[in-house]
Amino acid sequence: MMLDATQKFAAPLTSDRLFAWHAALFPTGRSGMRKIVVGAWRDDATGPMQVVSGHEGKENVHYEAPAASLLPDEMGRFLIWANESDRTDQVLRAALAHLWFVTIHPFDDGNGRIARAIADWQLARSEHSAQRFYSMSAQIRHERNDYYNILERTQKGTLDVTPWLQWFLGCLGRAFVGTETTLAAVRRQARFWERATRLTITDRQRLALNRLLDGFTGQANDEEWAVLAKCSHDTALRDIQSLVDQGLLTKDEGGGRSTSYSPRLE
Repeated sequence: MMLDATQKFAAPLTSDRLFAWHAALFPTGRSGMRKIVVGAWRDDATGPMQVVSGHEGKENVHYEAPAASLLPDEMGRFLIWANESDRTDQVLRAALAHLWFVTIHPFDDGNGRIARAIADWQLARSEHSAQRFYSMSAQIRHERNDYYNILERTQKGTLDVTPWLQWFLGCLGRAFVGTETTLAAVRRQARFWERATRLTITDRQRLALNRLLDGFTGQANDEEWAVLAKCSHDTALRDIQSLVDQGLLTKDEGGGRSTSYSPRLE
């Protein structure tokens, strides 16, 4: 769904495209154990669409969506607006599109995920590029508590969207910062392996280093190294010392049985 949204940003947003996204999210026709309407607007057969939390009998209703009978007209207006070009900044349009869609809440489930895809679709349109170095969707998931709070305040308030736009733009900025942090780490790892290619390391050492660099813990003692490299304790000690001597591992603070080693990233 996300690849279709961002790689085909120039393609219009249509009901059929949204139905395809929804079907991709729920290929079994169920959300967990519950059977839902898939690839079509909800029908409210089991009652009004509500966003609730809490235990049964003590539910807290955060939002009640428009009735199913209104969906064809509401979604028709939304899709016309989403595909048109006006003088509104397209980043602001991404924020408004997300809010508008999730307020209509046209599906039985998956509305938040599809709203995030719509936002990323609109952001890709604003950049005229399918290359993605950040994900607004991922950042919203990371900040989901704040997201739900601002969404509820906006939907239950006066419908002044200014606070929502401010939060959305802040979240987008934090997505950029997070990407810069990730790319910096990738560059450090690239420089690390560039140095490693000029040195003598075994396949076993390369395997263990990869595990450390890819988020095992970022560091390991000799016992953990033996597990990572699938070798004996004595071999692990020799591997570690060799990599320390070549400048690829560095000894962390501490000593004795607690001594651990980390990749030396420059």
